[in-house]
Amino acid sequence: MGKPCVLMLSLMMCLSLAMEDNFSFIDKLRYDLIQLKNYPINQREARDISQSYKTVFEMYEKYAEKINNAGEIMGKRHLNSLTSLWPWAMMQKHMNIIDGIYSNFLQMLHRVTLNIDPVNITQCLQFANVILKDPNVSIPAAFKHMTDIIIEQDLFILAYKEIEARVCNEKQSPQQLLFNLYNIIALTEIKGYIMMQFSYTILSLHDEEKNEFAAERNKTTRDFELRVQDILRAVKVAVAFAPRELWKCDPIKHEAGKTYTELTQLLSGYLVNEVDLNPTNTCRENCGYYSYAKVHGCYDNQYCSQQRRCNGNIVNCQYIDSDMWVCPSNNKNRRYEYIEYENGKMYGKKNTCSRPTRKVDSWWRWLFWHCSYCMCYCDDYSSSSDRYFNLRDVTSDIENNKVITGLRLVKVNQIIHIQIQESKLLGRGIINNTEISWKPVDNYSRTDIGVLNGRDYHTLTWEHRAIDLDDLFADDEHLLTGVRFRMVGAHLNFEIRVTPFNFTTGLLIKPTEKSRWMSNDQTEFSAEGKRNELQLNKPDIPTRVSTSAKPDSKSNQFLNFGPTDLEKDAAQTTIPFLDIQPVETVPAFPLSGAGIFHKGRDGSGGYIALKIMTYDFTKHLRADLPSPPSLIAHNEITADKILYSK
Repeated sequence: MGKPCVLMLSLMMCLSLAMEDNFSFIDKLRYDLIQLKNYPINQREARDISQSYKTVFEMYEKYAEKINNAGEIMGKRHLNSLTSLWPWAMMQKHMNIIDGIYSNFLQMLHRVTLNIDPVNITQCLQFANVILKDPNVSIPAAFKHMTDIIIEQDLFILAYKEIEARVCNEKQSPQQLLFNLYNIIALTEIKGYIMMQFSYTILSLHDEEKNEFAAERNKTTRDFELRVQDILRAVKVAVAFAPRELWKCDPIKHEAGKTYTELTQLLSGYLVNEVDLNPTNTCRENCGYYSYAKVHGCYDNQYCSQQRRCNGNIVNCQYIDSDMWVCPSNNKNRRYEYIEYENGKMYGKKNTCSRPTRKVDSWWRWLFWHCSYCMCYCDDYSSSSDRYFNLRDVTSDIENNKVITGLRLVKVNQIIHIQIQESKLLGRGIINNTEISWKPVDNYSRTDIGVLNGRDYHTLTWEHRAIDLDDLFADDEHLLTGVRFRMVGAHLNFEIRVTPFNFTTGLLIKPTEKSRWMSNDQTEFSAEGKRNELQLNKPDIPTRVSTSAKPDSKSNQFLNFGPTDLEKDAAQTTIPFLDIQPVETVPAFPLSGAGIFHKGRDGSGGYIALKIMTYDFTKHLRADLPSPPSLIAHNEITADKILYSK
């Protein structure tokens, strides 16, 4: 084959690799390593034999640097949830053997390349024999044990089941944990394989004329490649079942302002006499008549003068009984601890009263009309009510190639915000762990000049108190770079911004032009795929429920903020609460989606919470083999081309 043809073929092969070079970080490292065996070493061309050996040392140390850098980039893999898994314990035993030998290997390379030690050919041959043949610590034997654990004992399937049962112990999605497990195993195998290749190179140099190790070396390479393909099949089967969602479980003990916050005085139970529900102070109707009204006064300074007035709308009144005992609350966000009616009805918990109870009686007017006390709901949007949601965009710094790696809800100046964690994206989906930070929220107040209701923030009311619950996923090759709330009719609706990126380089693609917002625009009135309401059954204060809250909503549902159950809490608390625990991946991981959902238990108001969806690396898990080297002349391959080709 002529030299021009060889060059053309080389160019075509490089272009083919460039077009499909979307390997995961660890798979690209392996790809380069398999090519390393094609590096030509000919001691007859060297000045002396020791120079040939030193060239081998220098070549392998260059690649070892890439392995070390990979270990630093990958960092701690956070696999604590697998500590009780026996196959994983056995896997670590064999991995530790390889890691121990690899440390000695690095030291040997380092001392020779720095001219601290001369090349000791006898020592090199002994090392090669241990690596390839020793019955106790040889790399092929360790590889066989590791493969048996992965394939025969279904390590990845068992790991998925373990993390599914222990999801609260990890800050990783199940799929992310499997990907990290695969990475740490693959990196260990790469360490083992480079020592095997080094050993064969040394043996080949020592016995260059006979070339008796070529067939054995080629078989080792084929076995390694087949093992990699088997492992990839195993991990892909497990990944197919593993969700990419990550959300926070309940803490052992909830703390207001630390693990949750709440809306206040949105809708709460309110005792009011009919005489105060109309401008003429009459008692001609009944409680049920007042489905939507206002408080017009305080007739004769009766019980109305002893409680905080409802200055908003009164809705859904009902008659329970004429007379009652009321326990007023010391909590500024409640009016009552409990209400006990003469007919035996009890609203709230009787043993919670710390103040004297007050007797409240209905009365007759002129023997014809009964001026009854009604139990209503007060929609009181006073200055002390926390019922606002930020509507401004919350975006990462895309101009500096930052993406979102975490979310949390925070309350600032009575306004609920989504706060983002932003991080610098590197090549092949790696996150720069030195550039991770929580972006400060917009610290504005509703009373600031230029701030408008409906544009900057949304006010929840009786008529506009629904929140849509959705899981939103980006398209392939897109990452999460923004979140926001908006209004769709009377509903608060969640949106995400996604941005395309180049997986190989890690660069966002024209982010200011190609970023776009995604949402679920379905409503309860849609002809197809309409939203369903998630209705809570007799909801109590969430922190009163001893069992942990679990996700109980589905995407394309909605929920109305409202009061707790009358019987359990006298309807004094706005539910659901808001889970403000940070939802972040550790180690940091790119995201390709986010969602908002409800978690709770039967009889609990539960919590509105955020979830994140980790990027799907499945299609980047590849075991593509380098093209056969025999088509290219030895004198046209250099170490730099092999070691540092992209």
